[in-house]
Amino acid sequence: MPPPGACLSIMEARQRRDGFGHACCPGRLFGQDFRQLKEFCVGRRLKFIDDMFPPDSKSIGQGVLSPSDLARVVWLRPAFWVRPPFLLYAVPSDFLVTSLTFQDQILQQVVPQEQDFDENYCGLFHFRFWRFGKWVDVVIDDKLPTINGSLIFVHSKKQNEFWPALLEKAYAKVCGSYTDMNAGTPAEAMMDFTGGVHMSIQLSDPPPDLWGLMSRAGNFSALLSCSTPQGESSSLTLSPNGLVQGHAYTVTGVVQPVKMLRLWNPWGKGEWNGDWSDRSSLWQTVSSQDREKCLSVVDDGEFWMTLEDFSKFFTDLDICGLNPNFLDEDSSSQWTTSVAEGRWVAGTTAGGCMNYKDSFWTNPQYRVKLCGEKAEKNILVSLMQKPDKRNRHLVQNLHIGFSIFQHRAHRGKFTASFFSSQQPVAQTKTFMNAREVMELLTLKPGDYMIVPSTFHPNETASFLLTILSKTETRC
Repeated sequence: MPPPGACLSIMEARQRRDGFGHACCPGRLFGQDFRQLKEFCVGRRLKFIDDMFPPDSKSIGQGVLSPSDLARVVWLRPAFWVRPPFLLYAVPSDFLVTSLTFQDQILQQVVPQEQDFDENYCGLFHFRFWRFGKWVDVVIDDKLPTINGSLIFVHSKKQNEFWPALLEKAYAKVCGSYTDMNAGTPAEAMMDFTGGVHMSIQLSDPPPDLWGLMSRAGNFSALLSCSTPQGESSSLTLSPNGLVQGHAYTVTGVVQPVKMLRLWNPWGKGEWNGDWSDRSSLWQTVSSQDREKCLSVVDDGEFWMTLEDFSKFFTDLDICGLNPNFLDEDSSSQWTTSVAEGRWVAGTTAGGCMNYKDSFWTNPQYRVKLCGEKAEKNILVSLMQKPDKRNRHLVQNLHIGFSIFQHRAHRGKFTASFFSSQQPVAQTKTFMNAREVMELLTLKPGDYMIVPSTFHPNETASFLLTILSKTETRC
């Protein structure tokens, strides 16, 4: 750990990797090695049971089921329902798990393809997730929670296909339990499933090019998730317009030049009933060919609405792409990524926000040099806090944010005197108790210093600082 206020080069602060943690060579959750476990089980003709996420009530957790239902849970392997079962029966154009829409490339990255219910089947499967800068391989057994012989949670529409339920179980293991998995947000899940570039938009204050941004995201196969406002009750309530209050939806289509969006309710039913809904008379104003191509009058959870209505009835939009190309109108732009891991430690490197002038300087400081010509929206800065507990429901997010200062050449740390005379050229709009905060900015060429901090001083936590910039403004 550097001394208080030490100014680090963002490139020097990159994590020194030991060969694990990349998408092609992930680390192992709890040290469990899929190939070694499979060799052991196949050689001894055993069915694997995961002692790190056992088929019992602790893996389900408290709160997602009533105590009476929890007592009725029986864990069954897929062969109970059908013989032979399949992991992936077919590969459609997209995949739906909870509130996420998956593209083929994402599915192949998360679900290793060399596994199935074949002659070497031993009740063992594995999946890959991105966790705070590293990819990890997650091993599970295929015992799934049921009540009265029916799967409790996510399942495929195909009776003999089991990748959704097994993938969900693996993600529940990562989060701590099925209950902990539900404690997260769609944005967190999108990051964990892609390791990609995330951007969060408040629709009450959208960027001027919202439609262009969403169109580019659709063209680059990014994931788009949105939420409706919370009602007076904390429970999910149906609004008169057919939308569920406080509920997450997925954007599955962006159509130009009409500026129409196709959305999907992950419940698989319950739809918007306003303009351009399934039974709207506005469909009679388009050609029969377009109507046949787009309209499906069935309560399947999928519906259309205009961008205007979308911005009116939804509160926020999260976009997550495998690369940052959707950020820029120039699709030929090349972006570079720099990542640094750090930690705020009470009493040394946890100085709080700029309100605390005497201690702010003790926060970690990161230098960035932007070169080349000035360009619009040329840098994306993301700050993500890393929990010190496995179970999500035990995690207490701190209020975090960052400030960016321009400076001349300087060696060593910047002390309190520098910050007393300088104002940030950019900063987060507000400190949020969220896992991640980010800002898409326009900065002119020059030397900058990024100071990530918690709102209050003396709050200990680890963090991940990610900077994406165009090649003409190298980090």
